[in-house]
Amino acid sequence: QFPMYSAIPNRVEKKIPAFVHICFRDNIPDKYMPVEEICDNGFAIFAFCYQDIVPDKKEGLSEGLGGLIFQGRKRNPEDCGAIALWAWAASRVMDYVQTIDSIDRSKIAVVGHSRLGKTALLAGGLDPRFSYVISNDSGCSGAAITREKTGEHILHITRTFPHWFCENYTRYAEKEHLLPFDQHFLLALSAPRKVYVGSATLDQWADPYSEYLSCVAAGPVFELLGLKGFIHPNEYPKGGDEFHEGNIAYHLRAGTHYFSRYDWHRYMEYIKRT
Repeated sequence: QFPMYSAIPNRVEKKIPAFVHICFRDNIPDKYMPVEEICDNGFAIFAFCYQDIVPDKKEGLSEGLGGLIFQGRKRNPEDCGAIALWAWAASRVMDYVQTIDSIDRSKIAVVGHSRLGKTALLAGGLDPRFSYVISNDSGCSGAAITREKTGEHILHITRTFPHWFCENYTRYAEKEHLLPFDQHFLLALSAPRKVYVGSATLDQWADPYSEYLSCVAAGPVFELLGLKGFIHPNEYPKGGDEFHEGNIAYHLRAGTHYFSRYDWHRYMEYIKRT
């Protein structure tokens, strides 16, 4: 079991959209989660703290859900890491959300920031009940194309956070050109549902332009299904740009690595219009 926190608007007259937020803290509201504004816009939110599932530390997989799964043994090279377990927890929150009559089941989004943006992409790709899959500043091993990116690479992320991934992933440190696929496959995994990638101009460790290129590369998968993919100009975006016309959406916020009110309002606008 793990705790979950919810906020649902009062006096609901029709079914409403909802977010499942994979959150850094158990605060309601939180600096990354402006609950009052979310509810004022007619959305419900269901949040859980990722640390309540598996502690975010190198030995964390021996505790929490990881302790139940691995029973103290060393992981095999192909065994999942913490991100997969956090994603599993998002689906368990979705189990609960499905039981609430006031929620519009066709408009439930999973959302996360940074490492939890990576988690949201995996959760959404694996659970088709999420109609919207939203990644905020997820960068390396998230929404950003790995090959030729700036900032963080597989070498950096697996040295610092080896517990996030299966051990086999470390084989591609400084050998990213040998990867059998790249991160746009993760975005495309959610097709034909909707994917939204949020980036920030100064977040060079995540590399906003590689996140943008991932959206471009994933677009043809949606088009193969007869849907609009990523509708965008033939140039890199600038701060303040947003592209909401396709089944892949993107915005580039002016600023640093953060989950801001600006980001939340872009996500809510997109869900409302689609």
